[in-house]
Amino acid sequence: MNKKVIEETYDVVVVGAGHAGCEAALACARLNKKTIIFTVSVESIAMMPCNPNIGGSSKGHLVKEIDALGGEMGINIDHTFIQSKMLNKSKGPAVHSLRAQADKHAYSNRMRQTLENTPNLTIRQGEVTEILVEDGKIYGVKVYSGAVYYCKAVVLCTGTYLNSRCLYGDVIEHTGPNGLRSALALSDSLRKNGIELYRFKTGTPARIDKRSIDFSKMEEQFGDERIVPFSFTTNPDDIQIDQVSCWLTYTNEKTHEIIRENLDRSPMFSGVIEGTGPRYCPSIEDKVVRFADKNRHQVFIEPEGNNTNEMYIGGMSSSLPEDVQYEMYHSVPGLENAQIVRNAYAIEYDCINPNQLLPSLEFKTIQGLFSGGQFNGSSGYEEAACQGLIAGINAARSLDKKEPLILDRSQAYIGVLIDDLVTKETHEPYRMMTSRSEYRLILRQDNADLRLTKIGYEVGLISEERYRWVCEKEELIEKEIARLNEVTIGARTDVQELLTKHNSTPLKTATTLAELIRRPELVYEDLAPIDPDRPNLHPEVIEQVNILVKYDGYISRQYKQVADFKKLENKKLPQDFDYKQIPSLRTEAVQKLNQLQPVSIGQASRISGVSPADISVMLVFFKQYYRNSTKEK
Repeated sequence: MNKKVIEETYDVVVVGAGHAGCEAALACARLNKKTIIFTVSVESIAMMPCNPNIGGSSKGHLVKEIDALGGEMGINIDHTFIQSKMLNKSKGPAVHSLRAQADKHAYSNRMRQTLENTPNLTIRQGEVTEILVEDGKIYGVKVYSGAVYYCKAVVLCTGTYLNSRCLYGDVIEHTGPNGLRSALALSDSLRKNGIELYRFKTGTPARIDKRSIDFSKMEEQFGDERIVPFSFTTNPDDIQIDQVSCWLTYTNEKTHEIIRENLDRSPMFSGVIEGTGPRYCPSIEDKVVRFADKNRHQVFIEPEGNNTNEMYIGGMSSSLPEDVQYEMYHSVPGLENAQIVRNAYAIEYDCINPNQLLPSLEFKTIQGLFSGGQFNGSSGYEEAACQGLIAGINAARSLDKKEPLILDRSQAYIGVLIDDLVTKETHEPYRMMTSRSEYRLILRQDNADLRLTKIGYEVGLISEERYRWVCEKEELIEKEIARLNEVTIGARTDVQELLTKHNSTPLKTATTLAELIRRPELVYEDLAPIDPDRPNLHPEVIEQVNILVKYDGYISRQYKQVADFKKLENKKLPQDFDYKQIPSLRTEAVQKLNQLQPVSIGQASRISGVSPADISVMLVFFKQYYRNSTKEK
């Protein structure tokens, strides 16, 4: 009897249901594309195999931007967090970053429910083993059973599952994270289609039974008194919950000595691990070696959820043998009797060289093939989710013959991240940081909705009601700032008393309300007693008014820098161009430009090996090149 091969047809196939895959699939389905998402296990949808939190320094910006564009991550964590904290509050608003501890099982379950109840979206458990390409164009995928799923676009979001193996000591398990099956066949199919793969690695610490921890030897870490939501659609009053505490302890010299004595048993140092690990999230053995002068390192004890006793040992990821892990953790104050529920391990996996991608996250050589997340050489849930969202949006737009959505470095942290990945050489898992953004003063998390909601609306992921509120909010902010710059305040008795109360220098001559707000010790709300005509404004409007007035000089200067940046970004370059044609261009620049095929002069200027002198030569050449092209037409 002949075996019948299952064949189905979809608009978009998404491979992988981690944080990138979920956002990609939801974006495609919500843009009315018939979408199917494949996962090695339905139970692993939006799984958090490492740290049980969302957000953090710079990552909080990404989550806010995902939300402003119409993504799901911010909404999902607002419904499933157990502790929330705004980081860097002692610093300026540009680096404020929201971070929330998640109930990781609730987070995964809610995201699964969202996918299951989204029209146009089908969830399928199965391993994709092959991409189907003809004449440089994607036309489907094949799965392990032999079934074929025809489609017009594929989004690869394979995370850390491709040809993955988990290691600790001399133990090697050919699995994905949390013991789930590894995807072994797809890598060969990608190579056959000319895709260059890298070998990266990451790791995770042990999970400890809460009942075996002595919290009296640790410092309790509380959440914020007033919780700020991630999503601009979440009512803050609805999420003021009783929060769960985290705890802080430290390694010590005994811990470090145990690690140093056993480095030869770590697969990372013995040469067993082939992949490159993340520089900014090192294992504890890596930290002990690299920072030999430090006699202690922070260790955060974080709950994994409300309905489990598992505690995450943040700051102590490791691939040391099991017996060494016990000895190492037991040397830490409060963990002397700790019982390990899950061993720490390192995980190696295949990912791509992201220089093979266009800024749209579509492969340069295969039309209709997009990718996002750790498969693109990044690290972190938030980095993955934002790439998945953009890849999904662009997969859907490609089917509608629309121009791709490309956010530049002046528009969003997402733009910075993707530009770095596709332009710069990535030899280790990429992590987003505030320092990577040249324009971070205007790319704050608090104004992500003002920057990106209109774009999300134009794409089709933002409702009319939400769009109208952002337009109204923008108008209210502009009106109030104009009023503050016009209203003059003299040296009245009540004014002087208010200034004295806030330790601010009394007035000698009249000034505007705006000038008073620019004083470091004063904010918009402080001036209410001397400003009887102030309108009754929404807290979000007040927040923006205060920031924009107080930092007006710095922000104006940054917008001028952005204008210069835009000039270079708007100078487009031809694709499949041979840069050997340009006289006086250095050999290294020719090689890099031919390899990466930048889409603009701006992108070319950020390529390692392309100097300012090369850019000057290119500007002169392409001015004449386009002039001649116009004459020929």
